[in-house]
Amino acid sequence: MADYIYTMEIRLTPDQQRGVTLVQDIARAAGMNIYLTGGAIRDIISGFAIRDLDFTVQGNPLKLQKDLERAGAMVSASDDDSKTLYLVLPGNVRAEMSMARTERYEKTGKPPIITPATIIEDLRRRDFTINAMALSLNPGSRGLLMDPFNGAADLEAKVIRVLHNYAFVEDPSRLIRATRFATRFHWALEERTQQRYNSAKENNYIEYITDRAIGYEIEHLAYEDDPLNIVRALEKEEWLKVLNPHWTTAKIDTAGLAQLMKTRQQMNELGYAPETSAAVLHFLTARLGDKDIADMRKLIPRKHLVEAWRDLEDNAKSLAKRLAGKEAATPSRTWKLLSEARPEMVLFLAVTARQQAVTQKIKNFFTKWRQVQQKIPLPEMTELRITPQMPEYPKIANDVFMLLLDGKLRSRTEILKFLKPLSPPPPPPPPAPPKRGRAARTAAAMAATAQGAAPATPPPPAPKPEPAKPANPHKMQSRHAHNKKKAAKPQNQPQNRQKNKPKGKKRK
Repeated sequence: MADYIYTMEIRLTPDQQRGVTLVQDIARAAGMNIYLTGGAIRDIISGFAIRDLDFTVQGNPLKLQKDLERAGAMVSASDDDSKTLYLVLPGNVRAEMSMARTERYEKTGKPPIITPATIIEDLRRRDFTINAMALSLNPGSRGLLMDPFNGAADLEAKVIRVLHNYAFVEDPSRLIRATRFATRFHWALEERTQQRYNSAKENNYIEYITDRAIGYEIEHLAYEDDPLNIVRALEKEEWLKVLNPHWTTAKIDTAGLAQLMKTRQQMNELGYAPETSAAVLHFLTARLGDKDIADMRKLIPRKHLVEAWRDLEDNAKSLAKRLAGKEAATPSRTWKLLSEARPEMVLFLAVTARQQAVTQKIKNFFTKWRQVQQKIPLPEMTELRITPQMPEYPKIANDVFMLLLDGKLRSRTEILKFLKPLSPPPPPPPPAPPKRGRAARTAAAMAATAQGAAPATPPPPAPKPEPAKPANPHKMQSRHAHNKKKAAKPQNQPQNRQKNKPKGKKRK
């Protein structure tokens, strides 16, 4: 179980990981079991880019809308019939949160009868085996992969297989989806799936497709990495005219779309992640009439995408006007303006701008000026001890970069003149090593010798005996006379005890 959780964590982007945690915690707090399902599991296992996150809860996710919004998620649309929330999580992560349900079709072309269900029953209603997998995010079974139709094996075999015989009859939009997946992944339809696909196409079941399904398929074209190739495949299968009767590849701005994809890749390499869905739809429908575009916009479920598509050109014109005015009069001001603009606006303007001054500034922003930025820190900054460890370093580095862009720091002398007042004081000198006494040095030398190593310092030389002081002749004569007198006196004679005895009569 833990292996799939590990795979999920290393495959998701940091923003997607935070999105999973956010939704998971809110569902748990509401007492709902939650699972990561559908295309997210398919892409995690197969190694393809994970476009969005699909969550399924055993309960009504519409009740969680306020909690999700308080946590920073944006609810761009909701479907009361299927109990589905269309979300944009923090970090611009697309997600769907739907109720675990069953769908029973009483007649082709009619909406299904929906009832709440378990997660396994929910997987049975899905389109293809590769999309009928779920990963538990619940405490008791976290990491458990549910794959009742062996979708992992079909992923490994690189085949697309429907779950049951009536898959294309019940939901004809699966014909478009099968073509889209086969083109995106370069996979084949499984043999029986291909037979059922052909049969449904011959019987024209596609005429029963719902407007909701059309809007869903139009939207997902905007998220493809190679939308032009997908549209060509749909046109070949005659599905493009199902999405809009006047839509053909001739109505697509193929040159603009190719340049958009190329510029997006360059921005990705520089660390930008622009949201290109609105721009993709702009180029895919560049030569369609206004009425056709308006009809398509009405069908798309995510209204924030529709608004971004509708306002794209006006926002780009506004940014171009600012770039041509005083706000971008110097390179440093232009850098600041483009750095603060939304990446998707910069991307779209880079492809569509017609003013030479605007296109040149955007080109410098991505090439020439960025090369100047990469030279920070300058050698002079290192020389003056202005390092990233300083709290003020980011501001100093940015100020230096702005001055370099504007040509106000041209020589080493000018750079040093600007940086010297900002240099930190030199560090204090290291403390002197403690003095070691003679006994300590001798002990250390003996210890080093005992261990077989040369002593760190040679032992001090042995002290020389002090020379005898010359004798004083006067003291020598006095001492000699004293010794001579002492030798003349008898040493062992008894003392004369009668000396102090009082005189008296002699005893007879």
